[in-house]
Order: sequence, then C-alpha cells, then structure tokens
Amino acid sequence: MRKIPMRKCVATNESLPKKELIRVVRTPEGTIEIDETGKRNGRGAYLKKSVEAVEMAKKKKALARSLECEIPEEVYVALIERFQNA
Repeated sequence: MRKIPMRKCVATNESLPKKELIRVVRTPEGTIEIDETGKRNGRGAYLKKSVEAVEMAKKKKALARSLECEIPEEVYVALIERFQNA
C-alpha cells in the first residue's frame, strides 16, 4: 500500500490528502499563481477546496502570512469561482 501525502490547509489547519487541497504558489519572480499540478517552482501554500476555506484564509490573512507577501484580490476571486462551479 502506498503512503498518501498529507498537507495542512493554511486556513483551517486541517491535515488532508494532497489531492483534496489546491496549491497557491509565489513564484521566484514574485507573482502569485494557482498551481494546478502542485509542482510549480516557488513557495507554496495549500488551501482546502471550499469557498469557506478561501474566505477564512482571506479574513485571517493566512495565505499572505504563508507566502510572505500580499495576495491580490484576483487570486481570491479566481479560487472562489473555481469552487462555486465544482
């Protein structure tokens, strides 16, 4: 049996399987992007795939603290849209 990689959501502090989370990454150039593959270069932070987790991360500034920079509003909007449609 293979080991399932676990990661912690920065908003809810839950440890979940990596596949149930989405990675937001600060690239070496300093841009903030949503990482579909989970392999993009840069500093990453994981968020649970739910609108509530995104709103909580925004309210607590958890993503900004994890990535050590300001998070543009467009990133939060893109995440919320993605989870509302899922």
